[in-house]
Amino acid sequence: MTAKTLYDKLVDSHTVTELPDGDLLVYVDFHIMNEYTSPQAFSGLAEKGLDVWRPEAHLAVVDHVNGTSRQGGPDPESRLLISNLEKNCHTHEIAFYGLGDPRQGIEHVVVPEQGLVAPGMLIACGDSHTTTYGAFGALGFGIGTSEVEHVLASQTLRYKRLKPMRISVNGQVAPGATAKDIIMHVIRVVGAGGANGYAVEFAGDAIVALDMSGRMTVCNMAVELGARAALIAADEVTTAACSGHAGSVFAGSDIEVWGSDAGADFDRDISIDAAEIVPLVSWGTSPDQSLPVDGYVPVLEDMQTPAAEQSLLRALDYMGLQPGQKLEGIPIDSAFIGSCTNSRIEDLRSAAQVLRGRRVADGVKAIIVPGSALTRVLAEAEGLDVIFKSAGFEWRPESGCSMCLAMNDDVALDGERVASSTNRNFEGRQGRGARTHLMSPAMVAASAVAGHIVDVREYHTAKGDNHA
Repeated sequence: MTAKTLYDKLVDSHTVTELPDGDLLVYVDFHIMNEYTSPQAFSGLAEKGLDVWRPEAHLAVVDHVNGTSRQGGPDPESRLLISNLEKNCHTHEIAFYGLGDPRQGIEHVVVPEQGLVAPGMLIACGDSHTTTYGAFGALGFGIGTSEVEHVLASQTLRYKRLKPMRISVNGQVAPGATAKDIIMHVIRVVGAGGANGYAVEFAGDAIVALDMSGRMTVCNMAVELGARAALIAADEVTTAACSGHAGSVFAGSDIEVWGSDAGADFDRDISIDAAEIVPLVSWGTSPDQSLPVDGYVPVLEDMQTPAAEQSLLRALDYMGLQPGQKLEGIPIDSAFIGSCTNSRIEDLRSAAQVLRGRRVADGVKAIIVPGSALTRVLAEAEGLDVIFKSAGFEWRPESGCSMCLAMNDDVALDGERVASSTNRNFEGRQGRGARTHLMSPAMVAASAVAGHIVDVREYHTAKGDNHA
């Protein structure tokens, strides 16, 4: 029997038929919708007189356009999007986690905590960070509006098989480094778009050592490599994460199947030394433009091509930085902890550890948005909200994507510099002219206290009463 990669096992097990042009028709086990990518899909169904074939295999969540502060509620346009989604779900008998529902939150936080993902599944969603589910040994990927309509009507999708790539992170990361730093380092090494056309499987000691929250962070940001799929083999960590949910889809009997066979061939095989991974911060306008926090902004002499020089100059101009400038000490205006990348209870705990007994610097606006209503309840039961509020962070009472993207009330101002636990630092991502520095939640917390970008390792070794 030919050895198979995990990716090929997942695709093969969901292939309905091979299409004449070489693409595949694949079956979708579970489909997730949000309020901003689904309206046209439901309109398309209505125009064609089609019903949703398997309503129980779909879930709709409100997360992108809603505000999280309870001040005035969504604006009229956002309210209409949310209302239309609720009506469409009611019409087609699809589960809907709307505002006020105790299960509501960011889709890629909600689905795992509700026990709706398991090894071997194929999950689709109208959001590129659906790669998150690869952390469970499942195949997750983002789809467009026309594809949303297709999966609603048929529970299938046209699919083009990707090439398999393995990225092994071997050894142990440096003290203070997190899963966020692992994936930011990988993106820096491989490059934004370096995995275009590939399904990436993460392996190696540093990956295996991660808890499920860390694995989800890694797979979530793999899309910034250009990968349309990201995977980690299922193991005992997966079993523990999938167990204990009421109504979980996890059976657990064949978990050992959902990993690559020994001797399986990969089109690309990349090895990374984990010891080189330290706390990182982005300096530019692409996720691969990051450096160790104690590093310096690149200079023109570092660039290898005229195109790279132009890219550097544009990024520096937008970010308001100078070539050779030290990253530590760059002042920030605001700090944000949240998003589908880093808003789980583990992320909140790591930030709270830094903030305990400390205060946010004067002039820094600090916001934390738990990834789901359930995460917020758990955090409040542990007293994390008290730590955040005592430190000067605004503890948001509702969950959503918030300042990850400029699609709701939380929009950074032109020129505002944000220390952010999110996944993208594109021009205008957090608001027109907003300047985003990506980093781990603990680094965001430390920078909020310092009032500027700072090495979180200083805060892990210092006593809290020195920073009250």
